[in-house]
Amino acid sequence: MSLPPLNQLRAFEAAARHLSFTAAAAELNMTQSAVSQQIKSLETHLGQPLFYRRPRALELTVMGLNYVPVVREAFQTLSRGTRMLMDGGTQKALHIESNVTFITQWLAPRLPRLYAKHPDMHLHITTSIWDQMERVEEADVEFRFLMSQDADPQAERVTWDHFYPVCAPEYVVTLDTISRHRLFYTTAMLTTWDSWAEGLDVGTPKITHCQVLETALAAAQAGAGLTMAHDSVVANLLDQGRLIKPFEHSVVMQEAYYLKLHPKADGNTQADAFIGWIRDEIDIYKGLEGTHA
Repeated sequence: MSLPPLNQLRAFEAAARHLSFTAAAAELNMTQSAVSQQIKSLETHLGQPLFYRRPRALELTVMGLNYVPVVREAFQTLSRGTRMLMDGGTQKALHIESNVTFITQWLAPRLPRLYAKHPDMHLHITTSIWDQMERVEEADVEFRFLMSQDADPQAERVTWDHFYPVCAPEYVVTLDTISRHRLFYTTAMLTTWDSWAEGLDVGTPKITHCQVLETALAAAQAGAGLTMAHDSVVANLLDQGRLIKPFEHSVVMQEAYYLKLHPKADGNTQADAFIGWIRDEIDIYKGLEGTHA
């Protein structure tokens, strides 16, 4: 059986809700006779009556009572889908891409400030385990972890970090006993124990390599040992007291995060607003530089 026309279903739903053709006609900006005709056509299509026409009121038949929730759910689904496409669908969302640790530890904690300033902004956030080797074609804005801006002259620097070991608040460690402890270190970064400890008369901890810094941070929070970390990904955890710096010594980080606008997003008002907000966050970040160093 083919589906009934949408206008017939609209008339039926309104009439069933009001139990009145007259009230349904007023809501739908139709005449009472037009609503009545739409209902008759729908009943013919279904082969069963939907209403009992009483002298002074309408009453739904068993078929009508069973059909109303189905029709209402269908209209609600259409309404939600239409709102998503027009107001918040991923096609109109600003696509942000970065590695999972930076999104989780740097961007996500700042999102309340973004939405307070731009309540109508819609983001579509995707993450990778580590930075993509090539540009992500679907992304409007990318955050990239680079050695220097020379790698991409069009990229805009976001972070100016120091790096250092961190651990859980209850974890007890000293430089004299460091060789008894485990250090979680992320492969392919220059923030190594040797580069941090250069010039210090200390031993070397037992090294555990992690592919993702988020894993190393989770291990440190659990009390499994130390983790080499840097300001942009650990500042929020330090502020919350979930991690601490057991040593004062810190070293300037050679790598940094950079922001890159995809050419297809040039002139995109959401992209412009997002990048303007990021620049404000950079100013705040630079003003706090050294707080955790």
